[in-house]
Amino acid sequence: MNRVRRYWLFISLASLILCAFAWASLAPIHADSRDELFEIPKGTWKSRMAGNKVEILPSEIRLTLGINDVLLLRNLDDVPQVFGPALIMPGQSFSLPFELASSYQFACTAHASGQMTIIVDPTPSSGWDKIRWRVKNALKKIRNYYPRPDKLPHK
Repeated sequence: MNRVRRYWLFISLASLILCAFAWASLAPIHADSRDELFEIPKGTWKSRMAGNKVEILPSEIRLTLGINDVLLLRNLDDVPQVFGPALIMPGQSFSLPFELASSYQFACTAHASGQMTIIVDPTPSSGWDKIRWRVKNALKKIRNYYPRPDKLPHK
């Protein structure tokens, strides 16, 4: 490959990368749903009462205002679960929208520690904030799609 061809290939590739960064920093962020769903699986209480360490919910959940700012808990277990001031009966869902970026602490009987932290981040502004948010969200989707073997549910 001659020098001129390599030069134009480099310029084309650099332009493509620059366009991708411009799009990522300026384009609006859309989500399929504003709900961030977490399910309490059937048998959670029974397994916990048998002495098993059951980690079904993360100790910290991150939400983003205007994008995914509604926490949706679905109780698939056979017993009621308490989340903050709400009692979630078996088969019911509880939806909690957030309107202020902050850190929130809730009592949660479905969590091993009995506590859960919800961190609501502000809506990313244009520029590096949007790029950072898009990268974090993409990595989160990859981790959820390919969970670590030690995080897989035990049967």
